[in-house]
Amino acid sequence: MDIPASAPGPKRVVIIMDGAADEPQAELGGLTPLQAARKPNSDLGAREGICGLAKTIPDEMEPGSDVAALSILGYDPSRYHTGRAPLEAASLEVPLNPTDVAFRCNLVTCDGATLVDYSGGEIPTADAHVLMGVVSDALSTRRVQFYPGVSYRHVMVWRDGSVEVKTTPPHDIMGSPIEPYLPQGEGESMLRQLMFDSLEILDGHEVNRRRRDQGKLPANMIWLWGQGRPCLLPSFPLQRGTPGAVIAAVDLVRGVGRCAGLAAPEVPGATGNLDTDFSAKARAALEALEQYDFILVHVEAPDEAAHQGSPERKVWAIEQIDKHVVGPLLEPLRSWRQCRLMILADHYTKISTRTHAREPVPFAVWGGGRDEAEAFDEVNAAATGRFLEEGWRLPELLFED
Repeated sequence: MDIPASAPGPKRVVIIMDGAADEPQAELGGLTPLQAARKPNSDLGAREGICGLAKTIPDEMEPGSDVAALSILGYDPSRYHTGRAPLEAASLEVPLNPTDVAFRCNLVTCDGATLVDYSGGEIPTADAHVLMGVVSDALSTRRVQFYPGVSYRHVMVWRDGSVEVKTTPPHDIMGSPIEPYLPQGEGESMLRQLMFDSLEILDGHEVNRRRRDQGKLPANMIWLWGQGRPCLLPSFPLQRGTPGAVIAAVDLVRGVGRCAGLAAPEVPGATGNLDTDFSAKARAALEALEQYDFILVHVEAPDEAAHQGSPERKVWAIEQIDKHVVGPLLEPLRSWRQCRLMILADHYTKISTRTHAREPVPFAVWGGGRDEAEAFDEVNAAATGRFLEEGWRLPELLFED
């Protein structure tokens, strides 16, 4: 879809390649996935713009898209972050009182003792909703409710609950015994009971019997983590003087947007996995640019590939984002005045460990000056010497005169 050249106002666009930053890979000839990927549009943005590294994850915080997305939108995570799940609850429009605690509720694959897969074999949303309906019918109480999300990502709310409990992201412990990583702290008995009760309920369910028959992993247990109380953010439109929208499939990023006062339209075909419709993200962003002057586009695929430990899939995901998202958005922006496009990874997701890391991430901003970077990747970004210690200042590069 083309946007008229007369579209009013300078446009500001951010494209997040989730978890794209990584270490050199032997399978890629010693290159990082960003270096190995064919990404002419992102590289052009780096060559014609400014490039550098930004510290989106403060030292004292766990690396993840919840913390990074706050930074990228200009909110100091050490001040505003309350937990991952409250942001996802905001996307799902789950009502939360100040004393309520939201938990991320993954559908996972567990053999009873070992966490086999954090995504329940990439369970499709339709099947996931069936399973979450079963969980809700069997385990909901006056104080505990379940809310279905996208694919394996769901939310549980503990009314008048406690945040004084330690939990572990399931993508950090694939292949590990679950016992050391079960909830520990206030309310641990109830939380553990819910998780093990779900295994009894889901393991033999018709959906999972069918998945096993098809050679797929069952989504046979819930895993509770990422808890927190409601997140309150100052209005992004009021702070920046412009309304905006977030184009994303995953509830986490949509939730950050909604907490910030940004629109978060649904994108048909966007799944938050490697099978997402990349072009649909670009079409949705172009449509949103007819109404808004600020757009954030988030694509989860590189992160999912890294969690799977696949260099090849990660390179492929980066290439798809460049071809089907960066290119279609950069082209019209180049014909307008005072427009800027930021491309960045939100955090590292290392193939070697299959989980997130806090190293500073590469960013490129087209339309606001020029550095000597030759490409968009970790090495070229570091070579410019440009470094943002406070990653939450990134929006200043978009909105400064």
